[in-house]
Amino acid sequence: MPGVGLEADKHTVQGFAMEISVSKQELLRELTATQSVVERKTTIPILSNFLLEADEAEGRLTITATDLDQSIKTSCSAKVKKPGSCTIPARKLYDYIKLLPDGDISIKLQDNHWVQLRSGRSNTKMVGMARANFPQVPEFPSVSSVSLPVATFRNLISKTIFAISNEESRYTLNGALLILKPESLAMVATDGHRLAHIEKQGENLGTVPGGEKKTLIPRKALAELQSLLSNTDAEQVEFADDENQLFFRIGKRVLTSRKLTGQFPNYEAVLPRDNNKFIIIRSEDLSGSIQRVAQFADERSGAIKLRLEQNELRISSSSTESGESEDTIESPYQFDALVVGFNSAYMLDFLKAIGNAGEVRLEFKDAQSAGQMRPEDPSDDYKYRYIIMPMRI
Repeated sequence: MPGVGLEADKHTVQGFAMEISVSKQELLRELTATQSVVERKTTIPILSNFLLEADEAEGRLTITATDLDQSIKTSCSAKVKKPGSCTIPARKLYDYIKLLPDGDISIKLQDNHWVQLRSGRSNTKMVGMARANFPQVPEFPSVSSVSLPVATFRNLISKTIFAISNEESRYTLNGALLILKPESLAMVATDGHRLAHIEKQGENLGTVPGGEKKTLIPRKALAELQSLLSNTDAEQVEFADDENQLFFRIGKRVLTSRKLTGQFPNYEAVLPRDNNKFIIIRSEDLSGSIQRVAQFADERSGAIKLRLEQNELRISSSSTESGESEDTIESPYQFDALVVGFNSAYMLDFLKAIGNAGEVRLEFKDAQSAGQMRPEDPSDDYKYRYIIMPMRI
């Protein structure tokens, strides 16, 4: 009957007939990379779904997830019997695929957006939703991208992400500032109480528009990038932006994030210029002492006292609820005696970021001025500094 043929053609054009076969391991690898973006508690049900699109010409399955603020698009090779697209509940699909034995999985779209999955002796049907409801995800711009080295970019994120503000009201502090120049990359983050700044010289980024490019990257996107950069063989990240979006392409994966609007504070005004008193201590020793003493600090403030005297650093704390504690570390110190208070958690965040390895330099001006911490490693390619505001103790 001609009508039947016509109906079938219409279904194919609309992508209703999608049918593919894909390796469990390849599919699971890409679902793992994508599922963290999926909105868990959403008032928009389609955002809880993955969009799967099968392309016959390329022999690939593309997977997209979005929460409207950010999205990830990735792909893996597949045997495409019939091209098309469908949406499947993301968490349910991810949890189910993990439990299947290794081998090929057949995915077939059926009526009413149901999707059939077959693997070995397993046969499952999941309730999907209409493809038309899935939001449009912006495409990677075709011009003016910059290539960033994966290892450098990953290091910049890990050394600053912990200093980003958690207060939603401080909108421009909810991200880190990436500063690109032709020969260097830098990143800065602050929450108003502490500031982390790291720079890597000697890079070759090629042409940077205007000689310098500053971009504010939201914390959520940085956390996603951290995960993607830790699980890739790619050596470069392609970075681009437009008026509203940031784009990061890592191998076959593209992360898109809505831009943070607003002006990042003038961080250069905060960087200490004349902290001329310093002491150098093994990071491991300092971390151990702070952790022990912090057990007896005021629970709300986490404040500890640092007393610098002739060739020693005394770290102490006390609270009416838990008691008091003091640790002493011997190290050369030839300046005036100094007593200053800091948030113990802030100091430990920095020590954790440098891996509690090597030596750390603590630099001070006086009890009222910001203190600075930095790794004591002149051979390091990175210039890393961490500034903490003092506390009244």
